[in-house]
Amino acid sequence: MLTALEVFTTVVVGLMVGVEFSVAFVINPILNALPEDSGQLGRAHGGRMLGAVMPFWYVGSLVLVAVWAVAGRRHHGTGLVVTAAALLIVSVIMSVLLLVPINNRGRTWTPENRPEDWKEQMNRWDRYHYARVAVIIAAFALLATALT
Repeated sequence: MLTALEVFTTVVVGLMVGVEFSVAFVINPILNALPEDSGQLGRAHGGRMLGAVMPFWYVGSLVLVAVWAVAGRRHHGTGLVVTAAALLIVSVIMSVLLLVPINNRGRTWTPENRPEDWKEQMNRWDRYHYARVAVIIAAFALLATALT
């Protein structure tokens, strides 16, 4: 049963990393290259859609990793799992303090009501997101290593 939990948790975290990686390095660059207001409208829609799903995915991933750490506390690799949990905690804190406030504003913007500095705010969100992606990639790598 522990093996199933380990694999399931690693897959869930890996999929989350894949989504966030694709936002950073595929979706947002595509949106940024669109003409006129299309990119801003796309980012607002993405902020609404992913903003509704990702909190559950982040917290759910953290809960799964915590359960793995407790259930496997006597097994090889527990230190890696605990470190991955700590990194996921960091990613949740980063999200709540840095990314969510910007996302909550940006998801309501239209070409008519967006602030003049909307591009700067989106660039700030992107920089924070790159850092968060690095943190969750590290957590995923630790989980994958703990499987061996």
